[in-house]
Amino acid sequence: MLRALALLLLCQLAGEALSRQFGLPVPGPVVGLVILALGLGLFARSRPGFDEWPIARLSDLLLGSLGLLFVPAGAGVVQQFGILGENGLALVALIALTTIITLLATVGTFIGVKRLMERAGS
Repeated sequence: MLRALALLLLCQLAGEALSRQFGLPVPGPVVGLVILALGLGLFARSRPGFDEWPIARLSDLLLGSLGLLFVPAGAGVVQQFGILGENGLALVALIALTTIITLLATVGTFIGVKRLMERAGS
């Protein structure tokens, strides 16, 4: 599992380096996640039994502890509570708008994938 953690951190480091080097508007950890997903996708095609890989066990462990990772973010929100009060209406409107956009994007993606699956099946 230590090698899997090293792989995860190496992908994050590579993403951070690429993001800073090329001035990408995307955070480094997101670029690292894309690198990890592409690498695992290419690697998993040629090797069955992904559930047995150490990276799968590490992922399960991290997902099980995900709630703890939100505690610092929650503490940061409480620390900036005054700013939230000043801009409360704008924040509520922004949250509502982004929720609607996310729902529409999800529905659009679902419909697109469904059509592709139907074409591939027929």
